[in-house]
Amino acid sequence: MKGLNTKEEEKPMDDKQILDLYWERSEAAISETSKKYGKYCRYIAFNILHNDEDSEECVNDTYLRAWNSIPPNRPSVLKTFLGKITRNLSLDRYELLNAKKRNGGQMPLILDEIQECIPSLDSTENIVEEIALTDILNRFLSSLSLEQRKIFMRRYWYLSPIKEIATEYDMSESKIKMSLFRSRNELKKLLEKEGISV
Repeated sequence: MKGLNTKEEEKPMDDKQILDLYWERSEAAISETSKKYGKYCRYIAFNILHNDEDSEECVNDTYLRAWNSIPPNRPSVLKTFLGKITRNLSLDRYELLNAKKRNGGQMPLILDEIQECIPSLDSTENIVEEIALTDILNRFLSSLSLEQRKIFMRRYWYLSPIKEIATEYDMSESKIKMSLFRSRNELKKLLEKEGISV
């Protein structure tokens, strides 16, 4: 019996239960969020920052931001809500670190890739965020095959290295690069068709 109880305690709560804890202003909300989504948030932060300490700070800031946002917000998909907060905080920190010339990593390369098909506004990070919320990108993503969509999202949302994507999907790096190249061209054509010039 004791073993069964321990097993139940280790199982993460479902999102509704976690959100209820936020609404009750229970500090257990943070520990349950960390237990269920900590690894996911750290993955996003580390792919942007490539530094454990900075990544961990962003993840902790994500929990604080979630605590301050829920309530009044009640996200329909907690994982996506936390992922977006982590990504935005990490991109902000990357900008700060890059301004201080302390960080390199893959960010400039990834941003150069996506700038091929997205028009220049204030910054590519802001553009990607804005486009991610539009009908155009949703239509674009739904037009891709499942494989292309996964590769595109891994590269441009999670900012994963090509080598990691290739390993995960058991493909060559050149096949991943070709898929990304084709997807960027398709996005560029769609944006041009919609009257958004690059």
